[in-house]
Amino acid sequence: MKTEKRKDYLQWDEYFMAIAKLSAMRSKDPSTQVGTCIVSNDNRILSIGYNGAPNGYDDDKFPWAREGQNLETKYPYVCHSEMNAILNYRGSKKDLENAKLYVDLFPCNECAKIIIQSGIKKIIYLSDKYANTEGTIASKKLFDECGVKYEKIQLKNKREIHINLE
Repeated sequence: MKTEKRKDYLQWDEYFMAIAKLSAMRSKDPSTQVGTCIVSNDNRILSIGYNGAPNGYDDDKFPWAREGQNLETKYPYVCHSEMNAILNYRGSKKDLENAKLYVDLFPCNECAKIIIQSGIKKIIYLSDKYANTEGTIASKKLFDECGVKYEKIQLKNKREIHINLE
């Protein structure tokens, strides 16, 4: 008979980031899959999102290219995961105030503005691979000026999570 609790359970940050990563798996983008999980101060999931085509835009007709003429690429059309998570939220906007947003890729400047306007006050991210781009530099300026904290997730150990759906 077990008398102690499990020691290898997920910590809150790991749990919410794993949900963001799982959400990213819904993305049909062939090059970049990003997921977001928005969480209240009492660790309740408020909303999730992933990057993809806007509602009503046929995924098969959506331009998924990264290069070429701007209108023939995904960039002017794709909805980022942060935007989707905020817009997918069906509760009171007041609930987003002071919430945390878990995302696997640091938010772009356009998403930063949406995050700020929603009242979210903390970003926990996994990767900042575009740290030196103008968009990410602008995001950090916006967050700093508007009092939104951001931090790279602190993981004690790199962890792989396997989910068996059988």
